[in-house]
Amino acid sequence: MTGADEIARSRRLRAPAAAPDAERGSGVKNLEPPLRLRSTARRFGRLRFLFLFGGGEAAESRSPQTTAARLPDELTRTLSGVELPAVPHATEEGSPKAKSAQHADRAGRWFAFRLRKRRAPSGGEPAWLLPFVLGAVLLLSVLPLARLAGAGVSGLVDGQAAQLIFEPATFSALRNTLVTATGGMAVSLALGSLFAFAVALTDIRGKLALSFAFMLPMMIPPQVTALAWVEMSGPASPLLKTLGLAPPLGSPQPLYSLSGIALLLGVQHAPLVFLALKAGLAASPRDGIEAARLAGAGPFRVFRDIVLPLGAPGLIAGGAIAFVSGIGNFGIPAILGIPAGIETLPTLIFSRLASFGAATFGEIALISTLIAAISAAGLIVQQRALAGRDYRLIGHSGARAAFALGRFRIALEVLLWALLALVLAAPLLALVASSLVPAYGVPLNLNTMSLSAYAEILFRQSITLTALKNSLFLASAAALGLLTVTVPAAYLLTRRKGALANLIAILIEIPYALPGIVLAVAFILTFAAPLPGVGVSLYGTIWIILAAYFSSFLAVSLKPVLSAFLQMDPALEEAARLAGAGFFRRMRDVLLPLVAPAAGASVILVFLIAANELTVSALLWSAGTQTLGVAIFNLDDSGSSDLASALSVLVVLLVIALMTALEFLAKHLPEGVLPWRN
Repeated sequence: MTGADEIARSRRLRAPAAAPDAERGSGVKNLEPPLRLRSTARRFGRLRFLFLFGGGEAAESRSPQTTAARLPDELTRTLSGVELPAVPHATEEGSPKAKSAQHADRAGRWFAFRLRKRRAPSGGEPAWLLPFVLGAVLLLSVLPLARLAGAGVSGLVDGQAAQLIFEPATFSALRNTLVTATGGMAVSLALGSLFAFAVALTDIRGKLALSFAFMLPMMIPPQVTALAWVEMSGPASPLLKTLGLAPPLGSPQPLYSLSGIALLLGVQHAPLVFLALKAGLAASPRDGIEAARLAGAGPFRVFRDIVLPLGAPGLIAGGAIAFVSGIGNFGIPAILGIPAGIETLPTLIFSRLASFGAATFGEIALISTLIAAISAAGLIVQQRALAGRDYRLIGHSGARAAFALGRFRIALEVLLWALLALVLAAPLLALVASSLVPAYGVPLNLNTMSLSAYAEILFRQSITLTALKNSLFLASAAALGLLTVTVPAAYLLTRRKGALANLIAILIEIPYALPGIVLAVAFILTFAAPLPGVGVSLYGTIWIILAAYFSSFLAVSLKPVLSAFLQMDPALEEAARLAGAGFFRRMRDVLLPLVAPAAGASVILVFLIAANELTVSALLWSAGTQTLGVAIFNLDDSGSSDLASALSVLVVLLVIALMTALEFLAKHLPEGVLPWRN
């Protein structure tokens, strides 16, 4: 036998049997073509029948036949007693031949698409989350502001706005507001930029302590700041009398003027400029500064041509925020302006509400709309100033100090600490001295020193005790209650992207950005009438103050929690979801433990601001609902300067204690939560 014959014989032995009854005798069913292949084949005319209906005679004549393959003995023994799952397309029920032609025609296209389609995750965002957050935002933000806007538009249509604005009192208050806010912005820019450049760009020591101390004026209530400066200056200052530096009796108080109001507004809002500018400088690359130095530019040239352009966005933003904050500030103009007969728009609203009349609500609504319009104009000017400029930065940020001061470092440190002593330490020492003397103008010595003022406000004055209880209740309820809104809102904002999430974030920010006096008027207009369906009015109760706090501090409570959610790995929640945990189980066991430090910081921040608040509660309080801020203002207005000073000292101690507690929690908090941290 030749080699060719042997090859042909071996091929015939290995070829499968082609008997017509091979399929029936083998006991093994031919596999049908897969669904995806059949759905593709149906696009062609004759092939559609070949794949879906058995293929006809031609297909049967060409169909491959299958013989049973013998498994090895070892594998047969291994699989003995094991029930194998049914194979699709090999069972009689799964065969397309057992189905009707109509069902097989749909299967080729529809089910193949369903197999390729990705299934939506189950147990994700609950259906109630979005309506809950939207309802809270609409109630706390949209409803009051819409009511205020409606009152303002009604006044414009009726022609009352022009008549009110051009009244001598309103026009004078508008002019004073613009003058003091502009002057305060200039002082804030000078102080804030000096500290920001020094902390962000130089190698001075004690940057954290400087930042912490410089942030205190912003955390201290404005009426306390004004009262402390009044106690420090003037002929009746106990501190100046003790040091022998008091002006002669009969000398005017220099702070009872437009310049005095502007100076204190600048001191109060300088930390805003500091924060805005320092954040921009810290993120700016050092490559340009190094390149300018290598090119031979001196420090002044580098500062003028490199640093100032990089800091321009922060300067503009900080100046705009300081201006808007000065427009709506009530505490400082009230303490310094009312005794001198100087009215600004916030104090004008206060005086109009005190002398309640038939047209009071309409007048204060129009004045509040005017304040909101001026604030919006300030922010628009900021946007126009930044428009048309390209501030994109390329390079490595977060480098070490750009300027090594050498022998000038000690001089700069002395200057910064001296400024802090002047604007912070000296007024607070004067406040303490005033609280230890029996009356305003008495010098402080061993014979006149007494703690009777503290005993009076803590144990005998029912008004101050009521104010303390109200402030603690309002601050605690606002700080803890807001978490029920901000935690779901933060979860929603991190999981959802798009126009709706951006709109919710903007609506949350608006009440905090508006002056507090405007927000208070909005809540007066909204809740002065009895609630529909209940017949009860919130006006004159403590609940309207709490509702206004919820609206005003919603953004403050949201920021730390949102930062924690943004820095959290979503794979943690996804793993819990895939394990079958529902939303509340995931929130309890996975998410809340991770955001707990940020939530604690949120509680402390809201409590810190709400406990000392005056601007909102000054218009909403009534007998029995006064707060600490209102009590300090009323005590000073009635001539009890020692009691007002003692209560202010306790408030300052509370502020410092809460800020210190936040500092101890700093290592457990997300970045950016504490504004004074570098």
